[in-house]
Amino acid sequence: MSDLYARVGGLDVLLAVCERWHALCLQHPVAAHPFERAMHPHHDLRLAAYLAEALGGPALYTAGYGTESDVQRIHACNGEHVELDEACLELFDQALIDTGVAGDAAAGISAYFRSATEAQRAYADPSHPVPDDLPFRHA
Repeated sequence: MSDLYARVGGLDVLLAVCERWHALCLQHPVAAHPFERAMHPHHDLRLAAYLAEALGGPALYTAGYGTESDVQRIHACNGEHVELDEACLELFDQALIDTGVAGDAAAGISAYFRSATEAQRAYADPSHPVPDDLPFRHA
C-alpha cells in the first residue's frame, strides 16, 4: 500500500469523504445536476473503492466493479462541463476538510481527483469513444 492511501486514512475515511461530497453536491445549484438522476445505489462505496485503488490501496475497484474503461464510459459523452467540474472539485476539497483529511494527504488526493476529472474530458464527445484497454489511473 502506498503512503498516500495510508496518509488519507484508508477506505473508511475515503467512504466518509465520498458520502460528504455527495451530500454537499446535492445542496449545490450547479454540482447537484449529475447527482439528481438515478444513480447506482452504492455510488459512494464504488467511488471510495476506486479512490482507494488509485491512491495505492487494495485493488477493490478492479476486483469487484470494473476497469478504468468502464469508469470512463460511465462519465463519457456528456459534453464538456467545466463549470460543473469546478463546482464538484471545490466541494470535494470541502468534503476533505469536513472529514478531517488535511495537509499533504488532502493535497495529494485533491490533485489526483482534479487530474482524473480533467482526464474525463477526453471522452466528452461521442466521436471520441472510450478505448477498451485504458490503464487504471493511479495517483
